[in-house]
Amino acid sequence: MSQTHDASRGEVTRARLLAAATTAFAEKGFHGTTTRDIAQAAGMSPAALYVHHRSKEELLHLISREGHLTTLRLVREAVASTEDPALALRRLVHDFAIHHAEGHTGARIVNQELAALSPEHLVEIRGIRDEIDSEVRRLVDRGVAAGRFDVADSRLAAAALLSLGIDLARWYREDVRWSPEQIAERYAEMALRLVGSAAGPA
Repeated sequence: MSQTHDASRGEVTRARLLAAATTAFAEKGFHGTTTRDIAQAAGMSPAALYVHHRSKEELLHLISREGHLTTLRLVREAVASTEDPALALRRLVHDFAIHHAEGHTGARIVNQELAALSPEHLVEIRGIRDEIDSEVRRLVDRGVAAGRFDVADSRLAAAALLSLGIDLARWYREDVRWSPEQIAERYAEMALRLVGSAAGPA
């Protein structure tokens, strides 16, 4: 059997374990979930889990890291998509909302289980969160400087904008009356009002 095949099989197994951990953490919480729960959900023995991951906390770290890096990437893409800060903010909030609605299970874990991370992993994740906050704050400042936004405190405005998506993951379920796209459109409109730019792009 080739090393490439072994590596591919290992990646598939790790992905199964991550998916199982996401489901288990969402249902029982991090502390209420055992490694046996995760292994059983993945159709494996508990011993098999330790072949691929050192601990339950490592799985949480991987879920949290991927979730935060995905968020940082979509934020940066939105910010760089246009010179118009209002259009950039509209895209940012729209994509942020879609991400948190469609991936609400993982997003709840990412935002609610931070305290369960090891000190080293928590420092890393907080660093990514700070980067996300800074990107949004700089966009707000850019809009104020261009006369497009009317905001007294860009740090507070950035926190409020990010809270829209973060809270969405808390309450969103597939059976709610609005689709992710409908929510994203409304949130984008509300975001422009929040920064005093309800008129939209110039």
